Amino acid sequence: MKKSILTLCAATVLTFSISTTSFAQVKLPQASSTTSITQGLGIKNIALTYQRPNINGRVIFGNLVPYNEVWRTGANNLPIIKFEEEVTIEGNKVPAGTYGILTIPTKGDWTIILTKNSNQWGAYTYDKKDDLVRFNVKSTKLSNKVETFTMQFENVTTNSATLSLAWENTYTKFTIKTDQTKEILANIDQAMKGDKKPYLQAAQFYLSNNLDLNKALAWANEAEKENPDAPYVRYWKAKIQLKSGDKKGAIATAQKGVEIAQKGNNAEYVKLNNQVIQEAGK
Repeated sequence: MKKSILTLCAATVLTFSISTTSFAQVKLPQASSTTSITQGLGIKNIALTYQRPNINGRVIFGNLVPYNEVWRTGANNLPIIKFEEEVTIEGNKVPAGTYGILTIPTKGDWTIILTKNSNQWGAYTYDKKDDLVRFNVKSTKLSNKVETFTMQFENVTTNSATLSLAWENTYTKFTIKTDQTKEILANIDQAMKGDKKPYLQAAQFYLSNNLDLNKALAWANEAEKENPDAPYVRYWKAKIQLKSGDKKGAIATAQKGVEIAQKGNNAEYVKLNNQVIQEAGK
């Protein structure tokens, strides 16, 4: 009887041990790391999450990733891109929303696909009817090998950005554009009705976007009244005057900016105001 009980206990312990080992959770590094990027574009954001496989001594394009077939664009799940507003990608209107990125690599042009079905593991369930847009872009050969699959935003301005893809010796990209001018101007008009008016920021926006320079100068003058000892206000006012063709006025304003900056030991705005003086003197 004792022998039977001992045998039963040993079997129970062994079974428990095997069960525990089978369901134990071990934290291990991902074979393909996950990266998330939030890129500002004007006054809105683009969010991108994607997986980053390594070459690991393999031949990638034309082998691991076949040419002329739909590719998940990385590893595991599709890259997911989210737009807070409508954008234009290579001439295609893309509404605000969340999309998956698929590609069709070739030896020359690549096809980029934005799919409405962003929740996919691999491209195995890809269905063309879920395409939002698809377009072709050029690919180029890199002289230096990129070990880890990389997607990144480049050439970012207030109204556009380039999203590039690079892996092995292949590089491709596409451009995302936005036009927020109407929304920003409406925001400025509304802010100017408040107690704290954004004179300098508004003047800077008008200058940078080739809008009404007379209005920009008027706002710069108001900013100057509020902050007469701020060398950065003189700098931006001088830039507006210079762009308006008033070189004499730009030099006078920038000289005052240099004087104020020197008194405050502000080397940066001594330099910047002097740059305007030099440019206006040409």
